[in-house]
Amino acid sequence: MPPHAASQPARPVARPIARVAKLGAATAVAGLAYASWEARWFALRTATVAVLPPGHRDLTVLHLSDLHLTPSQHRKQEWLRSLASLQPDLVVNTGDNLAHRDSVPVLLDALGDLLDVPGVFVRGSNDYFAPTTRNPVRYLLPDDGRRNTSSPQLPWREMVAGFEKRGWVDLDNARANLAVAGTSFAFVGVDDPHLGYDDLAAVGGAADSSADVRVAVAHAPYLRVLDRFAADGYELVMAGHTHGGQLCLPGKGALVTNCDLEPARAKGLHRHPATSLPGTPGSSWLHVSAGLGTSPYVPLRFCCRPEATLLTLTAGPDS
Repeated sequence: MPPHAASQPARPVARPIARVAKLGAATAVAGLAYASWEARWFALRTATVAVLPPGHRDLTVLHLSDLHLTPSQHRKQEWLRSLASLQPDLVVNTGDNLAHRDSVPVLLDALGDLLDVPGVFVRGSNDYFAPTTRNPVRYLLPDDGRRNTSSPQLPWREMVAGFEKRGWVDLDNARANLAVAGTSFAFVGVDDPHLGYDDLAAVGGAADSSADVRVAVAHAPYLRVLDRFAADGYELVMAGHTHGGQLCLPGKGALVTNCDLEPARAKGLHRHPATSLPGTPGSSWLHVSAGLGTSPYVPLRFCCRPEATLLTLTAGPDS
């Protein structure tokens, strides 16, 4: 072999691979740390919905959902308590308030003066059943149909009694009429569609045309429920359950919704049906809250801050 062709020592490849592995591990740890921090970075969103008749003054509606509250979540409790300073005209609570058997007194205390504001509510699956450990990867997979109904029951009856004692109206498979600051509301609601507890036959039919505005409420925004509410003439539908996707991608948003609603409408204000225009017969505004909490076993959010929303209802061309 010529001198210039002498073989060179092989370069070790293990070192670069180790560096990549360490970088990947560090990135994963940083991502988890950020997701844990973001889960406590509460946000107040705002939106305006033109559903009031001409001549009616604007009304504010505080939409709360998916608190998943435990007694140890002091920061969340303080933030909830601070929302009373918004002085909303109406509170709509779309369920999944509880995450611990001792949460009801804590919940009622954290809601505080908001319970003296006119309010309506429905229940979600996590008001009924205690949370269990869950593989975080399952949040990124399509709904497999499994439901957590074998866990111990949470004290949801105590929660309902606490809400009703302060004047909030239970809309689980029910209709109700409520006057709010000179505006008459016709409400309809269903028990949790995620568990199949909704009874659309019991509450279906044309919305009350004598009311100034018609609002429908559900925990989980399943299409069968949204379709019925829109067809029945409810101008605004409010729901939660999706956590806004909870673990989202920057620039893309939600990957899943934990129901059959498409990810593009996992949170925020949209139309239903999605292609309908304001004023179209058989269509509604749909507001889906990304909610304030997570399972206590997976306290992570990524690119999807926990939220409450202050909706301003106003008169407009589609009223």
